[in-house]
Amino acid sequence: MKEQLEQLLADAIGQIKADGVLPADQTVNIQLDRPRDKSHGDFATNLALMLAKPAKTNPRQLAETIVAAIPQNTLLAKTDIAGPGFINFTIAQDQLKQQLEAMMTSDRLGVEPAQDKRTIVIDYSSPNLAKEMHVGHLRSAIIGDAVSRVSEFLGHTVIRQNHVGDWGTQFGMLLAYMEALDNQEAEYELSNLETFYKAAKQRFDESPEFAERARELVVKLQSGDEYCLKLWNQFIDVSLSHCQEVYDRLGVKLTRADVMAESAYNDRLPGVIEHLKEKNLLVEDQGAQCVFLDEFKGKEGDPLPIIVQKKGGGYLYATTDLAAIQYRQQELGGDYLMYFVDARQALHFEQIFTLARKAGFIEGDIRTQHYGFGTVMGKDGKPYKSRDGGVTKLADLLDEAERRALSLLQQKSSDLTESQQQEIAKVVGISSVKYADLSKNRTSDYIFDWDLMLTFEGNTAPYLLYAFTRVNSIFSRLGETGFDQTADFILDDPREVALANQLVRFNEVVHQVYDKAMPHFLCGYLFELAGRFSSFYEACPILNQDNEALRNSRLKLARLTANTLSEGLDLLGIPTLEKM
Repeated sequence: MKEQLEQLLADAIGQIKADGVLPADQTVNIQLDRPRDKSHGDFATNLALMLAKPAKTNPRQLAETIVAAIPQNTLLAKTDIAGPGFINFTIAQDQLKQQLEAMMTSDRLGVEPAQDKRTIVIDYSSPNLAKEMHVGHLRSAIIGDAVSRVSEFLGHTVIRQNHVGDWGTQFGMLLAYMEALDNQEAEYELSNLETFYKAAKQRFDESPEFAERARELVVKLQSGDEYCLKLWNQFIDVSLSHCQEVYDRLGVKLTRADVMAESAYNDRLPGVIEHLKEKNLLVEDQGAQCVFLDEFKGKEGDPLPIIVQKKGGGYLYATTDLAAIQYRQQELGGDYLMYFVDARQALHFEQIFTLARKAGFIEGDIRTQHYGFGTVMGKDGKPYKSRDGGVTKLADLLDEAERRALSLLQQKSSDLTESQQQEIAKVVGISSVKYADLSKNRTSDYIFDWDLMLTFEGNTAPYLLYAFTRVNSIFSRLGETGFDQTADFILDDPREVALANQLVRFNEVVHQVYDKAMPHFLCGYLFELAGRFSSFYEACPILNQDNEALRNSRLKLARLTANTLSEGLDLLGIPTLEKM
């Protein structure tokens, strides 16, 4: 409906340009908003206020001219002009009913596939394999996963890439420590990567001989020494197994097949340097190979260097990222490269994308975009830490979530068995952690608060999961008698209209999530949908409704609500429950 209304407005603007009211070359950006006060209609625009100056008239008069120029149509029931020139639109109920029927008969709930289908390479999670995944890896994994699910749902080809850190100086330290242990000791200590890393770091700091051996092993590893590669592969295998356990618990669609580690680009790096040299982009600065771009300057106005090769010949993140861009375009066929990486890396990616285009690593209509995100904060306003002040391991965080969810369920009176409570607690606990993150604006920091994320009130996973079970229980009580799904929709009560209006927005919201890479749009939509169903359910009897036509209509609204909640939560990577 939004697209249809935008087209009507575009036609109206075309008409007033032809009539000379507006300059023919005037650029017009048609924007429609949904008023918070539903008494003002379903859509609103400030178009007249924005165009009044070039039209050389007052906004309200221009609003009247725009409304008069809207072609005859069956979409709108009413058009009003409010205040200084806002235009409010109310959609005709017949159109609303048609949209509901389309959703009811569609296995996609009426969500239209993307018109411009792309092959999207999505870079997300990307932990450093020297340590176990911690709370700092949470946002990239679940935001990237939600956007990848939405992208696939819209018909794009999605290729996931887990760009894990498995190459660098710290790995020499870890290999040296592995070398100093016998196989049984190494296997035992590797079971806790955090402890293993700390022990290796302590040896590195305290023993010059150990530190020297670590540096030797780095050189050997990067030159392909068979012995070093054997130790390294053992460590990497254990690290990736830890990661996969976390992904599986989180319900994140990353697998070992999606891992494309830094080391995988090692053979490409000399070619990257050679290519930059051929393009006359390299400058030697204090022995290092750098690129200076005029677009990026420091406080003193001097161009900032992008270092691609260190004085000793080693490579850096920039080199690997350029190789990855080349690989993702040429080998994977990506024409849209998405990066879900901490917002603090914004400058790095701006420089890399700019350099990649200048150097020809990006060719043609290839879109590259870094989607940064804020930090998970504790209640003290600092990055979230464990009780002992250390970085919280993700596995421990998820354990705690499940424990708290189980305690919450045990406090509620129910007929659930102990084993059912355990299973439900797993879903509720982990979903609560995910949803608390996804429901916040991606670009903002957010406070990690157990009490807020595990409550059954407000915009939380427990609330939405319970809302779904509540809707679904209607059909359990209905039993085998069923209902007439071909019956007409009846929208007489204001609560029925409000619920219907929210349901038909699903298509619009799913596309917004993809366009902006903002899962919180979908969270907000589902929360409002659950609230509108609750108001509808309390005011409009369903199963005990004597009027059969009205009963069937309300059952159809309930079925659509259950299906939409289920599909929406699935796009966020959150499973639904039959009962709680």
